[in-house]
Amino acid sequence: MRLSPHFTLAEMTRSDTAARLNIRNEPDADQIESLRTLCAKVLEPVRAHFGRPVRITSGFRSPRLCVAIGSASTSQHARGEAADFEVPDVDNLQVATFIRDNLRFDQLILENYTRGDPNSGWIHVSYRATRFRQDVLTYARRSYFKGLLA
Repeated sequence: MRLSPHFTLAEMTRSDTAARLNIRNEPDADQIESLRTLCAKVLEPVRAHFGRPVRITSGFRSPRLCVAIGSASTSQHARGEAADFEVPDVDNLQVATFIRDNLRFDQLILENYTRGDPNSGWIHVSYRATRFRQDVLTYARRSYFKGLLA
């Protein structure tokens, strides 16, 4: 099932952990609609701006899968509102900066990025049509910091 011109439900639900642990990772209709919105409002604009495919490393996670990987069962991933991703061959800080400066979102986290290593880490972004906190964080060394690379 295609969620947007460049993103499918299969790539937004793929999980090696779910497959290994035999965890059902299938969103319901509301969660699918949230994934469609996330793709349309954030992931498609990122792909268009950089002119490159976006590699989803974690999209939808069922509550059971969230718990299995050490996340909260109430995570925005479990509602279909969040994705972790990277744009191959584009510095993750550059991608996060573009999102921060140009798109509406709920939360943006630059995770495990090392300055000087453009391929390090990944980007977490969430989109919720009823809430635009524009909350920007960096996660490094097991701590969160306000903004991008404090």
